[in-house]
Amino acid sequence: MEKKPKKKKFFVETGETISECLERMAKEGYSPTRRMEEPIFHEVSQGGKLEKVVKEQKIVFEGKLVD
Repeated sequence: MEKKPKKKKFFVETGETISECLERMAKEGYSPTRRMEEPIFHEVSQGGKLEKVVKEQKIVFEGKLVD
């Protein structure tokens, strides 16, 4: 039997709701302990110089293995 890690990150995928992500976590045996939002940047040329602009926010849950 494969041993699961105690902590695991779950990303809310494109087209997936937060509720669906939480259900997926529960099916794998994890309980959410923390919610994080990570910005996704892309570079835009403005006035001859490159600037990083936030394109979207990725929601990430950190899950703890349920005993």
